[in-house]
Amino acid sequence: MMKEFEPVKGPFVLKTRIAYSPGSIVSQQITKNDAGNITLFAFDEGQQLSEHTAPFDAVIQIVEGKAEIHLGGVGYHLKEGEMLIMPANVPHAVYATSQFKMLLIMIKG
Repeated sequence: MMKEFEPVKGPFVLKTRIAYSPGSIVSQQITKNDAGNITLFAFDEGQQLSEHTAPFDAVIQIVEGKAEIHLGGVGYHLKEGEMLIMPANVPHAVYATSQFKMLLIMIKG
């Protein structure tokens, strides 16, 4: 469920900016403009984003917990603090092997 855009005023902590919801994926857009967008996600254990592509480069940063990310047919196990660059048009999928939070940065440039 996408939370309506709320402008961020001043500093904030990613881990506490979004909460988990049982059996769900929660997302909150932090910012959006012509150059791209930044979205924060909270995945409950067992949730997933099935394989898809995006027309823009993107970066995933794990904010809390652990996740399995498939990128171009290769599986990566990421933990808090780790990042993965996802080139445009490369198939990828996200699997919540436990509850986790991630920041997704889409770059349109």
